[in-house]
Amino acid sequence: MTNRIGLHTRKSVQPGLNTMGENKMRKRKSENYLDYVPVANPLNTWDEKDGIVTIHMVHRGFYHKLAQKFFHSPRVSHIKLDSYGSFLWKKIDGVRTVGDLANEMKAEFGEQAEPLYDRLVKYMKILRNNRFILYRGRDKI
Repeated sequence: MTNRIGLHTRKSVQPGLNTMGENKMRKRKSENYLDYVPVANPLNTWDEKDGIVTIHMVHRGFYHKLAQKFFHSPRVSHIKLDSYGSFLWKKIDGVRTVGDLANEMKAEFGEQAEPLYDRLVKYMKILRNNRFILYRGRDKI
């Protein structure tokens, strides 16, 4: 594009966006969190007692080894889930989507699960951030 003086100027673009950024934003908006398929992380083990799931997470890596040696931190953490979390954990099979899990949660707990989608998405994000679950097609399994 040429201005009145004859100098070439860049095409005006909204601040912070370029054409590639716009494509990424469109792609991100078109993805639906309820379509993700969660898979239990194969590095962790779990068991169930009285309907409550306990996830056993082994701390691996150099810094965890140092912490275990010098600060006497445990090698394995045992995380107990509540009744909602235990129900969901047992339903995560690598086939059901987050939307399917939401429907099963609503069928099991009814109005007690409300606000269902907000709580479920937040809970699934926490599970993923702590590496308890991975998403098929998005994470390295």
